[in-house]
Amino acid sequence: MALTKETTASVVGKFGANANDTGNSRVQIALLTERIKQLTAHCKAFPKDAGASRALLKVVGSRRKMLKYLQRTNLEGYRALIKELGIRK
Repeated sequence: MALTKETTASVVGKFGANANDTGNSRVQIALLTERIKQLTAHCKAFPKDAGASRALLKVVGSRRKMLKYLQRTNLEGYRALIKELGIRK
């Protein structure tokens, strides 16, 4: 259920400064968002999978913390990223 190499590379290419810019907070938030989309689809298909539900909650919490950091450090970048990813906040 992890992200594929192709998905990761496309997200890093879209949100990063270059192909190796995986540590950027924008890239990390975008990768977490992709993981959340996958886990959400899995949890809808398999509602009794408690492990996936717990993993989803952990990933959402992690993304929330990173978004708080980005909002604190770069407000305009935060707003642009929220709009681009389609996250409601």
